Amino acid sequence: ENPVTGTKVGIGVATGNDSVYVTTDASIVEPDRLLPLAMAGDTKTGIVQWSGHYLVDPWEGERGLVDLDAHPRLRAYFERHRHDLVQRNIAKRSARNWYRTIDRVSHDLIGRHKLYFPDMKLVSNPTLDRGETYPHHNLYYLVSEVWDLEVLGGLLLSRVAQLFIEAYCVKMRGGTLRFQAQYLRRIRVPDPTSLSEDVASDLREAFRSRDVAKATKAAVEAYSIHDVAGPLLC
Repeated sequence: ENPVTGTKVGIGVATGNDSVYVTTDASIVEPDRLLPLAMAGDTKTGIVQWSGHYLVDPWEGERGLVDLDAHPRLRAYFERHRHDLVQRNIAKRSARNWYRTIDRVSHDLIGRHKLYFPDMKLVSNPTLDRGETYPHHNLYYLVSEVWDLEVLGGLLLSRVAQLFIEAYCVKMRGGTLRFQAQYLRRIRVPDPTSLSEDVASDLREAFRSRDVAKATKAAVEAYSIHDVAGPLLC
């Protein structure tokens, strides 16, 4: 097996003050300064069910921070919260850029299909976003140029993928697993071109129906690990 080549794993945006930068009020700033933001709670069903949260976005693509003079409502909003924003370490290090989020927003990520992983879960729960939201910092994301994300999602839903996570991460109280980027990157997967149409179809269907047993059975075929199929299916 090989690592997920042609694939990137990352984490959503950290703001330094979610009470300012995350909102459900679409009227507080200019519409182009709001990004639909996916929260961990939006990922329960396997397809993102957006809860109406927005990121108040201070970034403008490759240009860096937006010009507040060109966005008076955004300026007024940040000024109302200036006292809280300048207390953040990121603002103290760069006083001129006091209204920036900790992480820069990668606008090219917004329109891409991606898999989301909530940080803390008892079981693997990859969730598909069809290019409609941007991830919050409690979500890790995966994008790929080589995989059908529903097929890969089936692999990552399986008990095979979860065994990788269990082997590498530290379990929290109650058996909760940390699905962080450093652990997701350690999952080894077959070459996507090596999968038969039947296996790929079974993985896709298992992902859509959230059928872990079917995903695991197809993953066993994909990994050619029939000799340990029994324990994996337990």
